[in-house]
Amino acid sequence: MLETNHSKMKKILCSLAFLLTINMANSQVLLTLLFGDKLNSPDLEFGLEGGVNFPAVSGLDTSSRFSTFNIGFYFDFRVKEQLYIHTGVLVKSKLGVNKLSVSDVQAAGVNYIDENGTYSQKINYFLVPVFGKYIFSNNIFVEAGPEFGLRYKAWVEYENDTDDVETNIRQYNKDMINPIEAGVGIGAGYKIDKVGGMSFGVKYFQGFVNVYKGNSSTKNNSLFLAVTLPIGAKKSHDKIESNNINKPQ
Repeated sequence: MLETNHSKMKKILCSLAFLLTINMANSQVLLTLLFGDKLNSPDLEFGLEGGVNFPAVSGLDTSSRFSTFNIGFYFDFRVKEQLYIHTGVLVKSKLGVNKLSVSDVQAAGVNYIDENGTYSQKINYFLVPVFGKYIFSNNIFVEAGPEFGLRYKAWVEYENDTDDVETNIRQYNKDMINPIEAGVGIGAGYKIDKVGGMSFGVKYFQGFVNVYKGNSSTKNNSLFLAVTLPIGAKKSHDKIESNNINKPQ
């Protein structure tokens, strides 16, 4: 009985910790919208980053990608006139691979249901880039550097749509997935305005850590189409310019 109560308590605490993590992620995005202008300065730009990515996992029978949306926040720290450090957190992002084979499903540690549906491995991560970013005079930029991830949820999703009946089954396999991800990213894009302007870009991520524990051939990779939206950067810049103009000589 004591062991049973202990297990229940452990599950409750884990559930509370998970809910707190998700709430914190949502709160970070909300805080970005509310207080972004307070965090901007001449040497720091802060805002939202989001987009769509197309992930896959190497070392499996399948290499089929699926599409998924992501969102988070970012910081651009100015190092020199055109050189920045780009970082932040994608608080809602997903990696994985689509159309698993029978052996892929077995490697994922879940049950094979039947051959009529499709199986996909989906893994939720917090992704943190630490990129060097260079913005040219024509507002085109390039960026590259290490990127790190923290896995917080993983499942194999079975989908079947036959005879007007749609079936969707999730089998969670977080314990089969390494909790830490690390790799490199490289990207390029265009910033509409150097001060407070949106940017559009494309990035590629290659992971170096085994996706499945004990399987050294499985590595994450993903192509990202990204949009950044500075929050309050233009307002902060105009305020500083106005103060400089009105400052007594």
